[in-house]
Amino acid sequence: QVQLVESGGGLVQAGGSLRLSCSASGSIFSFSAMSWYRLAPGKQRELVATVTSGAGTNYADSVKGRFTIDRGTAKNTVYLQMNSLKAEDTGVYYCNAMRGGFSYWGQGTQVTVSS
Repeated sequence: QVQLVESGGGLVQAGGSLRLSCSASGSIFSFSAMSWYRLAPGKQRELVATVTSGAGTNYADSVKGRFTIDRGTAKNTVYLQMNSLKAEDTGVYYCNAMRGGFSYWGQGTQVTVSS
């Protein structure tokens, strides 16, 4: 059973920064990819950033240059560094992991950016 636990969300002013963490049960290197998604009120779920097992990364156009996904030094944690936050970045951020054709989700962490 894979468990993903997100943390690091909160309330921040526009222009500020937050660092989200996703801790997995077991090594993250067993996953083919790990991603961050977000769900904003009235909007569809959006893929924000992905890091593959080969350390390749991909970002939504809306966050390029502001957000960075990385695996850090811990073997079971993936981070999302969010800088220059905007009001439109507000939403619930979910961690996702892919392995063997299965998709796993965390419970989400709320990010609120005040303008």
